[in-house]
Amino acid sequence: MNTYLSGAAIGALSLAFVTEAAATEWNASVWGKRRAFTEHVEKIAELVSEKTGGEFTINVSYGGLSKNTENLDGISIGAFEMAQFCAGYHADKNPSITVLELPFIGVNTLEEEVAVSHAVYDHPAVQADLARWNARLLMTSPMPQYNLVGTGEPRDELAEFEGMRVRATGGLGAAFETVGAVPTSVTATEAYNAMESGVVDTVAFAQHAHLSYGTINKADWWTANLNPGTVNCPVVVNTDAYDALSDAEREALDSSVDEAIEHYLANYAELLKRWDTILEEKGVEKVMFSDETLAEFRAKAADPARAAWITDMEAKGIPGQELYDLVMSTLEAKRASN
Repeated sequence: MNTYLSGAAIGALSLAFVTEAAATEWNASVWGKRRAFTEHVEKIAELVSEKTGGEFTINVSYGGLSKNTENLDGISIGAFEMAQFCAGYHADKNPSITVLELPFIGVNTLEEEVAVSHAVYDHPAVQADLARWNARLLMTSPMPQYNLVGTGEPRDELAEFEGMRVRATGGLGAAFETVGAVPTSVTATEAYNAMESGVVDTVAFAQHAHLSYGTINKADWWTANLNPGTVNCPVVVNTDAYDALSDAEREALDSSVDEAIEHYLANYAELLKRWDTILEEKGVEKVMFSDETLAEFRAKAADPARAAWITDMEAKGIPGQELYDLVMSTLEAKRASN
């Protein structure tokens, strides 16, 4: 038996080591379970692997890497390379993007949500804000307008919101507070237990979350048209990890964003088609608010919240008025293009 490897064998072994060393593996921190809200993360991982022949892979972890409220912290120290988080979980850490969580800003579709989110993400002040956490904004996680599920007698008048304990974060919580409700900012994963134990009477979520976290199973009613706003949940990458990618890897990642978002939108559309059937199956009553009640809610929540937010941002050195105007102009341009 030969003691020494042949030159050809050594060359093959060296090539294998080089190939293995050249492969890039990222970890992405999300939470809960795979659902409509994470489909674009799953899709971008699939696309990146396909485009690089498996040389760049992204492992999606559902809660195994970090708590959902600590994903931005994990990105900042490089504990993982990609993460999803919601601005309302820690508005003080990402104040600039909370413009997208202001109540009643008028976004009606997921496509509009994508347009306004990405316009805000591209603003230099927003990029500088997230750069404090070594985070680079990659794409949004567009969600429909939030609505409530609740227990007991349906509430279809604003006066009935007085003292109502509602799971709502960020700008949504502030909106409900203007009509006498008591917002509680428990995380999504804690919402079912909060509802079951009576810590909250109602929970504000988009449709997929009411399904994923089981709050629809505790509900007696659902507000079909309250539509006070939504939560903005970006997907970010660690800046150092992004900069360390090869040109081909970076191109594979960046060029996959639009396709991942399109996949997300198509998947979510299927969920929305089934929503009324789901309500019927679970015996959940649809509550419709009158136009007068909705106008009253907007008057109490929208203008004061916007003015207060802009004042607060300007005091922090963030161009609040400019960011709000960017949302409005982007919304107008998106609708004109349709």
